[in-house]
Amino acid sequence: MEQNQKQANPGPLGLLGFGLTTILLNLANAGIVDLTVVILAMGIALGGLAQIIAGVLSFKQGKTFGGTAFTAYGFFWLSFVIIKVGLPNTNPADLTSLGFYLLLWGVFTTFMFIGTLKHNTISKLVFGSLALLFYLLAIGDFTGITLITRIAGVVGILTGLFATYDAVGQIVNEEYGRTVLPL
Repeated sequence: MEQNQKQANPGPLGLLGFGLTTILLNLANAGIVDLTVVILAMGIALGGLAQIIAGVLSFKQGKTFGGTAFTAYGFFWLSFVIIKVGLPNTNPADLTSLGFYLLLWGVFTTFMFIGTLKHNTISKLVFGSLALLFYLLAIGDFTGITLITRIAGVVGILTGLFATYDAVGQIVNEEYGRTVLPL
């Protein structure tokens, strides 16, 4: 006899990994804290690995959007940490190459945002603000204007809060079997 077991939704794990790590990093971009091992460790563990796990589980469930988003942004976090820590026998990242790195992530995120136009409001806010964040960070790096990076940091904190709210909303709504936190 085959039993139909309900599969857990990996989305909240991925969103939590993204949201909390994004808040933490953008506290540094906003000039509130320094970029330290605390942020880099969170980037590896929750931003990178947790999102990759959520992405693989989403792919397994046939969810192309979630699988692509979580896996890609999980690898973003791992690559970001490598960029900040550096690799032996390589030059450190310069602002121009980092600007192009962030610009490419902005372009990818813009296309992902287009995909959210069929999703709920909070998903649109997450991806719309994330695209803006990447573009602002790229402009800040290209121009060297710290104020732009500080503004990006504030946008990033909001982006992380949107994603964290999305994660918590999905968990709470599922637990109660009704909409407690509107998404």
